[in-house]
Amino acid sequence: MKTPESQNWRIVIITGLSGSGKSTVSRALEDMGFFCVDNLPIALLPRLFELRSASLGPDSKIALVMDLREKDFLNAYPEVFAWLRREGFPWEILFLEASDEVLVRRYSQTRRTHPLAEGGGVLEGVRREREMLADLRSMSTMVIDTSLYNVHQLQGVVRDLFVQGAPGRRMTLTFLSFGYGRGLPQEADLVIDARFLPNPFFVEELKALPGTEARIRDYLWGFAETRDFVDRIQGLIEYLLPLYEREGKAYLTVAIGCTGGKHRSVAIAEKLGGSFAGRFPVRVRHRDLEDGP
Repeated sequence: MKTPESQNWRIVIITGLSGSGKSTVSRALEDMGFFCVDNLPIALLPRLFELRSASLGPDSKIALVMDLREKDFLNAYPEVFAWLRREGFPWEILFLEASDEVLVRRYSQTRRTHPLAEGGGVLEGVRREREMLADLRSMSTMVIDTSLYNVHQLQGVVRDLFVQGAPGRRMTLTFLSFGYGRGLPQEADLVIDARFLPNPFFVEELKALPGTEARIRDYLWGFAETRDFVDRIQGLIEYLLPLYEREGKAYLTVAIGCTGGKHRSVAIAEKLGGSFAGRFPVRVRHRDLEDGP
């Protein structure tokens, strides 16, 4: 069924937890030229490609939203995804999630019914869905935790990923700073703890400055342990990147944490991002530098 033209297709399967922003992502991809289909019965996926092959060009982009709204999704997706692999279609899975608290709040605000909340509360439905989708999440190409994003921020993240992460490009690297006080970022592939480094928070003239400031960077890099630590982390990432690429991983998120996410983690994320920029598509994001929602 695969045609020579379909070798250059980009097929993105959007899935994940209910209320995590799948519709927002689909709209963002549609604005980027993707042919988008929401809630397609998964058994019809091969038929869709058969019908669309005649009308889609060689560089076509397709985004399909699939989730537990279809009752047969969990049972059918392993076989259909295996068919995609056998046929040689270039496909990837974008999995969206958010914290239990955020998902419950979103459902409360919209007054919608969670698809798995029958006979119970929204929280029970969220937790049940998270458990049911755990295997699918583990095989996903990309995972985005939307807990701290508004609609416009999520659309920006999608634009960054799908412009930089086009087929034929090298792995997209995200260096994400965070504060442990607000919890671990769920989208992280690697988590680096920088809390042992000297803390500018306790230096009066540096306390109010963000980690993006040169004075914070100069203070931190004045210590041998900072320089040695960052060199070792960079070396580890250099070692891992070709191994991840060999396995077909297209996106890698390295999260660097400190106590508040304002100084040490920010400066190190900026430094690492600069070290890899030019060789890889790089994004640097600071989750807790500004007070989030």
